[in-house]
Amino acid sequence: MTIIFTNNDEFRIHYHRLGPDHAFIGRLRLKESEEAMLLDLETRGVTLFPSGLAQQSCRSKVIQATLFAQQMLPHSTCIHDQHDLLTAVNTYGGLNIEKVVTKLDRKNAGLGIHLFNSVEDVYNMATLGSLKYPFVLQPFQTASRDIRVIIIDDYVEAYWRENPNGFRNNLHCGGASKPCTLTDDQLSLCHQVMSRGRYPYAHLDLMITLDNKTYLAEINLRGGIHGAQISAGRYQELIKSAHQRFIKSLQDPA
Repeated sequence: MTIIFTNNDEFRIHYHRLGPDHAFIGRLRLKESEEAMLLDLETRGVTLFPSGLAQQSCRSKVIQATLFAQQMLPHSTCIHDQHDLLTAVNTYGGLNIEKVVTKLDRKNAGLGIHLFNSVEDVYNMATLGSLKYPFVLQPFQTASRDIRVIIIDDYVEAYWRENPNGFRNNLHCGGASKPCTLTDDQLSLCHQVMSRGRYPYAHLDLMITLDNKTYLAEINLRGGIHGAQISAGRYQELIKSAHQRFIKSLQDPA
């Protein structure tokens, strides 16, 4: 029989004796330097829900750009050090890519997004110590739009986020929202990303480019619902229901 934990403090008390007969349901509270615990737990056969991969990747935009490279804007790249940045300078130069965007690894709500006129400007900032590694580098997309998608089991909600006064579409940065309907291809993209990252539920941000192509911008297990139609109470009910169903599947595998 699987012993199930849902409390972070209790889970930490028993951490060193956990194995295949144990499970933790919910998101583990971890400091950045503790995230290797997710790998340790899954290596020991401890069941995590959401998965360790989802919990790790939702914390890091750099990991997302690695896992979901096929679903992201072409030529998006992870910059871990000066060597990566020099490679990007040559690559982007060869592609005649001028304006670029950087995304700081662990910043949310649009607060870690910066626009540069060239990769050379990024290189100067990074080598002079004003831009912290690692970060994600992407070509800048003029007049792109943003769709926030919330998926919890059968519940799917999508809404536009647009900012007429800036390129950051996040509501926190001045964007406005309105409901929208996903195309079949956009919904399929969301499910591809969730499957790849083993997300049981997610908030996904999709980028819609000027030529009407859709790419993943980022994904998280949780996120703000400002602008969404779902209420905070209903949202929590759906998350709780997803957890309870998974607990039931552990207790009654048949």
